[in-house]
Amino acid sequence: MIERCCALARRMADGLRDAPGVTILNDVVLNQVLVRFALPGAGGDGGSDDVGATDAFTRAVIAAVQADGTCWLGGTTWHGMAAMRISVSNWSTTEADADLSVAAIRRCAESVAVAAG
Repeated sequence: MIERCCALARRMADGLRDAPGVTILNDVVLNQVLVRFALPGAGGDGGSDDVGATDAFTRAVIAAVQADGTCWLGGTTWHGMAAMRISVSNWSTTEADADLSVAAIRRCAESVAVAAG
């Protein structure tokens, strides 16, 4: 079960990695993925130059995913920056669940970006 949850976390990280503005903050070796979202096209990657704006955008994406209801994830602070924390820990989570969750996260991030205009 542990190996499967870790593999699903890596699958989710891989599914998010190429999305505009997404930065995977950690090496996904366990069942945890830390994700940061920068407004696409803003020229930032979530680094020190735009920490405040990226924190706000990341928190908005987290709230949108929680409101969407496809999956549950939370926010955290990592090295002083806001991040999304994905934790794969349920024995019944499938690859299809992981893929559906990735699609929801990407959709919500795009929706928040459009709203931010």
